[in-house]
Amino acid sequence: MTLEVLQTKEDLRNLVDDYAYLGDEKKVSEVMDLFTPDLTYNVYMDGNPVSSVSGREEMEKDFKGHAAEVKTYFTLNGQHTVKINGDTATGISFATIKMIREVEGQNILTDYNVKYEDYYLKLKGKWLIKDRVGHFMIIEARPLNH
Repeated sequence: MTLEVLQTKEDLRNLVDDYAYLGDEKKVSEVMDLFTPDLTYNVYMDGNPVSSVSGREEMEKDFKGHAAEVKTYFTLNGQHTVKINGDTATGISFATIKMIREVEGQNILTDYNVKYEDYYLKLKGKWLIKDRVGHFMIIEARPLNH
């Protein structure tokens, strides 16, 4: 494995982690900077399509609407594997996302276990996410007691 391949793998892992960090902090406009302008983002829950957005403008609107409904996000990234082909790459990563929303005066904690399938593109020396598919595989919601 060459130094260049190792650097690319680190850059791509940092990209995935930055998505989690910035998302948890609700820095939506900064999250958009991690994607190409012509991005696509598709979400499946239990194998069924539930959301599809194209382009930064549509995604930013969608993410801001979602963030407005969530009091707290907490993301923990797991394994991340990539296949690199010059200035493009594909990757699979796994994450556990916790969200707290208020429903009828009660805090509800929802745990999401997600598999992401990504297509990355290097533009002007920077790796970005061009296409992302989120498979929300296990979802559990419960009242938060504290």
